[in-house]
Amino acid sequence: MPTEIAPRVTVDPAVCFGKPVIAGTRVPVAAVVEELSEGATVEEVCREYDLAPEDVRAALAYAARLLGGEEVRVRAG
Repeated sequence: MPTEIAPRVTVDPAVCFGKPVIAGTRVPVAAVVEELSEGATVEEVCREYDLAPEDVRAALAYAARLLGGEEVRVRAG
């Protein structure tokens, strides 16, 4: 059973090994973000994965929220 972890983002142990996906699809959030990072436009990602622009923005918002809580420690030296 899918569990919503963010708007338009769900996880389900039976789908994509429990990785976050766009709700109602098998499209991993990571794939959407990666496509955009490689220069694809929102429109191209929507066409490739049959998503709505809101789905792409939801993937970015989820990724931003994860990174916003991330702490990076750098060793001095």
